[in-house]
Amino acid sequence: MKLVVIFGPPAVGKMAVGRELAKLTGFKLFHNHMTIELVIEFFDYGTPKFNILNQEFRRRIFEEVASSDLPGYDFYLCLGT
Repeated sequence: MKLVVIFGPPAVGKMAVGRELAKLTGFKLFHNHMTIELVIEFFDYGTPKFNILNQEFRRRIFEEVASSDLPGYDFYLCLGT
């Protein structure tokens, strides 16, 4: 499996680059807001429970993708989130 990590400050085009890279490579795109938007429905941003669940969901996604037959995926992270 191949992993591409795109990181940088907010609003610099990480999502746009990730989408284009996914089109070119056939990789799946996983962006940090996918887990944030799920967990924030239950716990306030930055609270201990929010942080635990957010990190756990991300870790499990990484683990399952790594053990799958997917060729790779793009992960984009906004610094400070």
